[in-house]
Amino acid sequence: MTQRAKIDTDGPEPHGPEPHGRGSHGPTDPADPTGPATAPTGPANPSGPTGPSDPSGPSDPSGPSGPTGPTGSSGPLIDAGAELDPVHPRRPPRPSGRHSGLTAAEVARHVARGEVNDVPVRSSRSLAEIIRANVFTRFNAIIGVLWVIMFFVAPIQDTLFGFVIIANTGIGIIQEWRAKRTLDGLAVIGEAKPTVRRDGVSAEISTSEIVLGDLIELGPGDKVVVDGEMVEADSIEVDESLLTGEADPVLKRPGDQVMSGSFVVVGGGAFRATKVGRDAYAAQLAEEASRFTLVDSELRNGISTILKYVTWMMIPTALGLIISQLVVQQNDFKNSIARTVGGIVPMIPEGLVLLTSVAFAIGVIRLGRKQCLVQELPAIEGLARVDVVCLDKTGTLTEGGMDVRELRALNGADLTYVRQVLGAIGQSDPRPNASLRAIIDAYRDESGRWPVTKALPFSSVRKYSGAAFGEPAGGSSRWLLGAPDVLLPSDDPALAEIDHLNQQGLRVLLLARTDRAPDAPDAASGASATALVVLEQRLRPDAADTLAYFAQQDVAAKVISGDNAVSVGAVAGKLGLPGAEHTVDARQLPADRAEMAEALDSGAVFGRVTPQQKRDMVGALQSRGHTVAMTGDGVNDVLALKDADIGVSMGSGSEATRAVAQIVLLNNSFSTLPSVVAEGRRVIGNITRVATLFLTKTVYSVLLAILVACFQVEYPFLPRHLTLLSTLTIGIPAFFLALAPNTERARPNFVRRVMRYAIPSGVIAAIATFVTYLLARSHYSGPDALNAETSAATLTLFLVSMWVLAIVARPYTWWRIGLVVSMGAAFLVVLAVPWLQHFFALKLVGTTMPWTAVAIAVVASAALEFCWRWVGRRFTA
Repeated sequence: MTQRAKIDTDGPEPHGPEPHGRGSHGPTDPADPTGPATAPTGPANPSGPTGPSDPSGPSDPSGPSGPTGPTGSSGPLIDAGAELDPVHPRRPPRPSGRHSGLTAAEVARHVARGEVNDVPVRSSRSLAEIIRANVFTRFNAIIGVLWVIMFFVAPIQDTLFGFVIIANTGIGIIQEWRAKRTLDGLAVIGEAKPTVRRDGVSAEISTSEIVLGDLIELGPGDKVVVDGEMVEADSIEVDESLLTGEADPVLKRPGDQVMSGSFVVVGGGAFRATKVGRDAYAAQLAEEASRFTLVDSELRNGISTILKYVTWMMIPTALGLIISQLVVQQNDFKNSIARTVGGIVPMIPEGLVLLTSVAFAIGVIRLGRKQCLVQELPAIEGLARVDVVCLDKTGTLTEGGMDVRELRALNGADLTYVRQVLGAIGQSDPRPNASLRAIIDAYRDESGRWPVTKALPFSSVRKYSGAAFGEPAGGSSRWLLGAPDVLLPSDDPALAEIDHLNQQGLRVLLLARTDRAPDAPDAASGASATALVVLEQRLRPDAADTLAYFAQQDVAAKVISGDNAVSVGAVAGKLGLPGAEHTVDARQLPADRAEMAEALDSGAVFGRVTPQQKRDMVGALQSRGHTVAMTGDGVNDVLALKDADIGVSMGSGSEATRAVAQIVLLNNSFSTLPSVVAEGRRVIGNITRVATLFLTKTVYSVLLAILVACFQVEYPFLPRHLTLLSTLTIGIPAFFLALAPNTERARPNFVRRVMRYAIPSGVIAAIATFVTYLLARSHYSGPDALNAETSAATLTLFLVSMWVLAIVARPYTWWRIGLVVSMGAAFLVVLAVPWLQHFFALKLVGTTMPWTAVAIAVVASAALEFCWRWVGRRFTA
């Protein structure tokens, strides 16, 4: 029995986390020498929280307000899987003789001395950082220098590229500022507000208002926000795994240190702040971890790699172009400078970085409107790559609340008496979870006054809770409430009846009477089954549609729960989850990672999963190349959330889960997840798509410069020509395409996938354009020949670039077709309107050469179509 409990966590929640020895609920069991019944009163108790050894508060003449330490310490320690109820959180009980905390005058003195927890809680860059990041870039510096030069050597229309850069930079700053405001607003909504006791009154305040010496109350799932020293400890156990890597929780007693960044697993208490602000252990770490950043992003790293190669390729090419235009040609100096700049500027994919920032920022804004807080920017990219989502049943597929559907007496037990026992157990716990809340709602008026002599908190290690009472009629009794398959031997006939109930998706708890102390290691041994409490879980109305969405998008959903596997499978089956009929008891899963991964790939529903197993399951799926998203709301999910590629927490979840999750669903709606995944796919898929447009331009610009230098001819374009082409074939279309819906799952190898299309496209465009230019040079003569040659080459380059755009815009929708057609129409307007012809120096002369330019563009477009299809078949990744 003990072994079975030790490998089990999560699941049926018979009893909320409860201190082992409670001093405020009546006399202690005589077998317990540590309880209040045998403790001295008043100042004679030196170890009590308000005893003389504690300088923070007056002595308590009426006795201790809480236990001086846990009882039943011989039992197993509560692990990080102690299940909580995030939907109905309850604060720790308020002892009668508790510390009063700082006075208002003391708080004011600390504030005046600057002893305030002033670590900025930021989810995004400051406005100054946003401006610097968007303005002071390497490519902006290059373009800025060229822009200044052009003001002295060319007319205003050849400086348009600089105004475009200014506009783009302004758009980037505005969009990122909007994203910052959205994030900061959501961060305030989702911010953990610790309960601080001042002048004897407990109130929730912002973490930034905590001062040195404040008395901060703790309950299950609460995060320790500053460093401190325990003053009151009611069987409190703290998980420090996020700081030390050690998963086992640590039992805390008065006088023990607690560190910021840890969180409470079970029990309650209060601690005095000894280090605040940047002096706190995890303050700097927390500040850096919560920044809105692009680090560890394959997309960002890929773009940086591309830009690095472009820079190295651009330097020698630009030098060769400068030499050919200024030294060899010996033409008009200003015109040569203008054409040299016209060759250098389009080599820079300046809009790619901007568009990436804007797409991410708009993604944040869109998700913010759905009450979805993105705590780390790479999470949006990760969402696009998710192919497995692990779901906890409680709070995700089902709502937090439950209802008692039926009470079945066993072994001839009197139902009236059973109701009284359940009512007494409910009253014994000030922090009930969802299961016990349902029992309280059903039997709150049944118990009368049953003094509690012993209370054992629920633990996912034991899988049950317990209580001992002094009954009104005299005598005493000891009870256990928990998972039937843990409390009963495997051959008990009642288990068949319980399995039948589990198959209906019902949660079943067993009430058993024991002759041992509830906290005894063998308390369940020989326990007498008294009754079954059948609980009905409320399914989320939107859960079925959400699971159907994941199935349509080829995202495998895995339900991972601590509940009975059959019950979990029944719930999943009601929601239409494929494979729900083949449930797996996690206690039977192999420990080997490879074997576990194979079992996870073939199964969909897993029950009786421990917190450590959740973590191992995430690692096993990742070892198979899966990108894993994990949802959770309790402290038993923290380890798995931390290890998953994307951790998603409910807004009503514990402070600890919200702290480690990259995405927080503030509206607690499971139906938000499809929108989150779709937004990630839209951002990454579209950036990959439009990156091809930008890099095609870079490739053909570099190759044209090389050809011009090799053939010792004038560069065919002025800056105004390529500004017009870039705007119509890249800038405007890329903006719309980047914001369009896109459901394609993002794939790895961003650089390879983009360049395998951009390089052949750029090569074809450059060759076609240069051939047209050479033919035009042989066709035209006279003083205006260069303008005619430029116009013919511009026509070919525009048509080829339009075909690249037409390919990238697939699959076609009405607005995509309209986008391509409107860009073509805009170019025709420039060719047809005289003042626009003059402004852009574009005028087609004659009919032979313009139609030749069109014919060359048609051949090039056919070559483009062939190359794209060949590359698509040849390279599938």
